[in-house]
Amino acid sequence: MGYELAEQLGWRLPDVIVYPTGGGTGLIGMAKAFDELEELGWIGPARPRLVTVQCDGCAPLVRAFTAGEEFAAPWEGAATLADGLRVPSAVGDFLVLRALRASCGAAVAVTDADALAGCALLARGGSSPPEGGATAAAARDLAAAGRLHPEETVLLFNTGSGHKYAHLWAGGA
Repeated sequence: MGYELAEQLGWRLPDVIVYPTGGGTGLIGMAKAFDELEELGWIGPARPRLVTVQCDGCAPLVRAFTAGEEFAAPWEGAATLADGLRVPSAVGDFLVLRALRASCGAAVAVTDADALAGCALLARGGSSPPEGGATAAAARDLAAAGRLHPEETVLLFNTGSGHKYAHLWAGGA
């Protein structure tokens, strides 16, 4: 994803990446790819601030980041509508936390209700998955708190598929 992202943006990285995070391998891979791209001379040393987003019913990385921990303790009783974010114990937790801190990034938890509202914002009548809705909700909250700025290039990742959530949309959610 890091290579694809850099190529798609003309070898210039965004200022901020907001990423829905279950196990965290996507974030870890992008951080590694950016380092490799710099070694190849394709990009400079500037890196995006990485923001991990989880739902508050399963947010082990957010809890660990906020507490300044090196590792994320497993989340007991994980519960969220976002299947891709219901990962109580991320295998690469320490790598995600290091990447967030090295980039001066953040870790944000949103409610399932906010993730669903974010789905509506993204889809405008279609279907977006809660993973993408969570990133939209987190970006809205970060902007409202002054942590995202209008002049910044902010990339929101949507790692799910609304088709997997037909049961949510059937009830008019």
